[in-house]
Amino acid sequence: MANPTSSSASTKKDAPSDKLFLRAARGEPTDRTPIWLNRQAGRYMPEYHALKGKTASLDFFTNAEMAAQATLDAQRILGVDAAIMFADLLPMLVPMGLDLDYVVGSGPKFANPIRTAADVNNLRTAPAIEATPYIADTVTNILSGLPADIALIGFAGAPFTLASYAIEGQGSRNYVHVKKMMYEAPQLWHALMDKLVGQVVSYLELQIKSGVDAVQIFDTWAGSLSLSDFVTYVKPHTQKLLNALKGQAPVIYFGTGNGHQLAEVATWGADVLALDWRVPLASTWQELNLPAVQGNLDPIVLCADQASIATQADRVLQEGSVRSGHIFNLGHGIIPETPVDNVKFLVDHVQAYARPKV
Repeated sequence: MANPTSSSASTKKDAPSDKLFLRAARGEPTDRTPIWLNRQAGRYMPEYHALKGKTASLDFFTNAEMAAQATLDAQRILGVDAAIMFADLLPMLVPMGLDLDYVVGSGPKFANPIRTAADVNNLRTAPAIEATPYIADTVTNILSGLPADIALIGFAGAPFTLASYAIEGQGSRNYVHVKKMMYEAPQLWHALMDKLVGQVVSYLELQIKSGVDAVQIFDTWAGSLSLSDFVTYVKPHTQKLLNALKGQAPVIYFGTGNGHQLAEVATWGADVLALDWRVPLASTWQELNLPAVQGNLDPIVLCADQASIATQADRVLQEGSVRSGHIFNLGHGIIPETPVDNVKFLVDHVQAYARPKV
């Protein structure tokens, strides 16, 4: 990573907290809609591949210098209004005792998935500064090179999504082992979730203390649950997580395929609710009376031509103009096949859109 000048680090430290992204996250009026993108630092960028080289994925995610450089490269190349710390959801489970590998062509896999009471009991917990110290170093490195007016977002997986990966051992369509544990061994399920909540709280608090402006909680698998199961097996734990973070930094809750759960989630107290592309932004925002929303362009739109991108982005921008507090984003992450020029076009297009007074 290039060495930043001392003046840029000083400017960052002295910057006020009225960054465009933060004003929108607080539901305050803004002249234009801020934009950042899920997976904005990712495999669609040549710079990402040049930086990673032959470095193993787990080593890449936990290298504070490389992770910071990936974060800063994406913000600089795209010109987005917020950077999100480059990392992955799952490495924080490694110091808890899980054996993680990223298998080319099939994604993350755990060699020792959690299936029994002994597995849960053997999970180790420790303060994040001891378990994942590289995260604090990553944040520090990013802040030393990030422009003063750009917000930095930290993140973690939600307890349910982390538990799902840990129990299934890999990605899943049906979540058979997860649901078997919930239904057959609810006490074991809740014990696992309790451990994960404690570790995630410590992990996010370390990021906040290190200087991130906001945090996003990724619950990308929770949409697989019925509303009843969501309330029974997820709500108590995610609510505990949100309560622990309250007042420390703005919190964004992000799920996919969870339109049937949004009325419930809206009562949990997240500062910003991220919406996926399946739900209507304006009517959902109005009906749930949310303080601020994020979203919700279908990420596959970015694989179409730029005229189509402009049309679809304008629809989201218009829906997001019904009240103050809209942050433009995708309804999920950028996919690897996405042309970089299309992503740049989207950012420029959104930033050129003047919000009407509301």
